[in-house]
Amino acid sequence: MAEFQVQKADLRRTRVVETQSPPLGAGEIRVTVERFAFTANNLTYGVVGDQIGYWRFFPPRGSETTGWGVLPVWGFGEITATNAPEAPLGERLYGYFPPARDVVMRPGRISAATVTDGAAHRAALPPAYNRYQRVAAEPGYDRAMDDRRALLYPLHLTSYCLWDALQAAAWHGAERVLIVSASSKTSIGLAYALAEDPAAPPAVALTSARNQSFVEELGFYSASVLYDDLDALDASVPTVIVDMAGDGALIAALAARLGERLRFHLQVGLTHWEAAATPAGLGTGLDKSRSAFFFAPGHAETRLKELGPAVFQERSAAFLAKSAAESGRWMAVRTLEGLEALEALYPDIADGRIPAQDGVVVAPTV
Repeated sequence: MAEFQVQKADLRRTRVVETQSPPLGAGEIRVTVERFAFTANNLTYGVVGDQIGYWRFFPPRGSETTGWGVLPVWGFGEITATNAPEAPLGERLYGYFPPARDVVMRPGRISAATVTDGAAHRAALPPAYNRYQRVAAEPGYDRAMDDRRALLYPLHLTSYCLWDALQAAAWHGAERVLIVSASSKTSIGLAYALAEDPAAPPAVALTSARNQSFVEELGFYSASVLYDDLDALDASVPTVIVDMAGDGALIAALAARLGERLRFHLQVGLTHWEAAATPAGLGTGLDKSRSAFFFAPGHAETRLKELGPAVFQERSAAFLAKSAAESGRWMAVRTLEGLEALEALYPDIADGRIPAQDGVVVAPTV
């Protein structure tokens, strides 16, 4: 069994560890990981791994694991060994996996649609990450969309939750949504949601010179501004900032420029992960009444209770299907064969050198 691991104190240090797959205990299953997506979002899991618990999902395997961790990924797997009769051999699951060739899970709640990992070490972690979709039970499931689903559904569910939260808050009184790190896939999903909503304020992209043409050609943003040209941003427009970058100094500069026109700041991601001091973007100069850390799984759980699972899942699934289909216009899927190929490409992902239009999918068992 092979597993891709990173040093928790230095996310640039990586290794692929080979170990023996452990024998199954009573009630356990072994899932062979077929393919998973790997994006800048996975680096975010490492940056906030201790605060939110991401390091706890998949303890690293091997004999010398001190200081090493496993960055969770989203993808597909097949049950290849089972001691749980309700989770049969050959069942395919979509959900949260380690970047590894296989993983052992202990199914807890099992429904017609989902399997929940009830392993003790995951019990206190966010429930959304412990549920796996039984894809054969999904109406209209299309295996040809697996790569785009792995790449976009986790990110665009955050996009959908952001749109949902913003519209529920009446856009915080803003007349513009400024999206920082506008070329990220989560940003693109939010810009798409805003463009599809006639009641939403326009989205404005804050991006790099390298990605400016790309974000403008998407057609979802009403305008774009470069990081090194903040003076070009009209400071008279009431603005809500959705921050995927996590660069506290940048947000402080935006806050100084906008003043009271900055209605609210939502910290979401850390694409500028080396510039991020904390997951909440402290050091921005904003008080808590105008800034918050947005945790999509928490918002989703709240809305599941408020709307009921059927309504929330129907609405979010419809959006995800549309946004994934739309991605065929702008995203090219790039497949890596084996974990060693991921390790070779990882420095480019960490340094932001992967073109914004590329989506990286890893087939670990090849």
